[in-house]
Amino acid sequence: MSADPSATDLPVVETTARLRPIRPAGPLPARGAAGPRTGPAAPPAPPQVAAPPAPAPTTPPRPASAPSGSVRSVSDPLGPPQAAAPPRPASAPPVPARPSAARTVPPQAAPPAPARPAPAAFVPAPYGRTTGYAPPPEALVETTTRLRPVRDRRSAGRTAAAAACAVLGFGLIGGALAGVWLAASEPGKPAEPVGYAEARELWHNAPVDALFPQTLPGPGAGPGAADRTWTRIVVAPDAPCSPAVLAKGLLTAVEPLGCERVLRATYTDATASSVITVGLVFTRADATAQRTLGEGLTARLGQDVPPALSGPSTVAARFGDRQRASWWTSAPADLPVVVTAVSGFADGRTVDAPQPADKATAKGRTDAVAQSGLGHEAKGITERLERLLRTTATAAAKEKKAR
Repeated sequence: MSADPSATDLPVVETTARLRPIRPAGPLPARGAAGPRTGPAAPPAPPQVAAPPAPAPTTPPRPASAPSGSVRSVSDPLGPPQAAAPPRPASAPPVPARPSAARTVPPQAAPPAPARPAPAAFVPAPYGRTTGYAPPPEALVETTTRLRPVRDRRSAGRTAAAAACAVLGFGLIGGALAGVWLAASEPGKPAEPVGYAEARELWHNAPVDALFPQTLPGPGAGPGAADRTWTRIVVAPDAPCSPAVLAKGLLTAVEPLGCERVLRATYTDATASSVITVGLVFTRADATAQRTLGEGLTARLGQDVPPALSGPSTVAARFGDRQRASWWTSAPADLPVVVTAVSGFADGRTVDAPQPADKATAKGRTDAVAQSGLGHEAKGITERLERLLRTTATAAAKEKKAR
């Protein structure tokens, strides 16, 4: 097939629109006829709207002596002709022809446009690149919610603890008041102190070292608040209430109350210059009778001096009735016990007029008994034994309650 002379004389127009192939106007040669082929037959072209006329070229016209079958470069239309391209395979797409300003294509029905695929999900493009797709703007949603107050757990716990303590405190106070009212409702029968009943049985329940320790400290018990330390040197077995172990006036006072038993022991000081015999008289008296017994007991007994307990082969070997120099007797209201003590010189010297401890410790005394501190010894060791006996009775009461 020969080239269309009208197509070779037209100027080349460059456009960015997609061009569709145009069938030549002349008849097609028969299959197998001689003549150069530039490619496979182009399919019928779809209708196309005529392009607007291009502006007149300013370049000189191309020479008309261009050989048939040659192709000029699109970038340089006036350059030398180039050889025709070899035939393309059948599967290659058709080569679009250059549009012509002088020729128009009759309008035909346009084919339906293909369906556009749905837009893909938005993926952020790498830095420096644009994808041409922007995500839809986010819609702002304002919601107002009424917040509920949060309770402080620590405050709740503290409140509960305070309430429990208040209830417990009211209960304890109420119990104490109830005990007082019950005691007051029965005149003459006050409530017994803690350990009172247990103290009545200590003479055979407690070990001897709990009642008469081997070493008994007495801080501030000597003259001028000097410290004292007493050491046990003699222990007598328990004995019934009799004139051999009790003074006559004391025996008369405790017999109506029910005298249970008498325990005695003898101590000496750190210098072994004095000796002291102590006694524990256990009774069956109730709390009221015991309180009455203890009021001014020493003054009521007068010159009722407790008997001394000597010990062979000890510093108290010569301690007898004539060596007694000072004494003291006490009946605590919270214990059914009477505590006695009598002191004397360890060298065996005699004393004509024994003195109670309150007189022997009075200021201004210059006699040998007051200067030697025998009154301090008797009163000081009595007070220490009372405290020890009270502690032992309280411990026994707690142990009994725990059973």
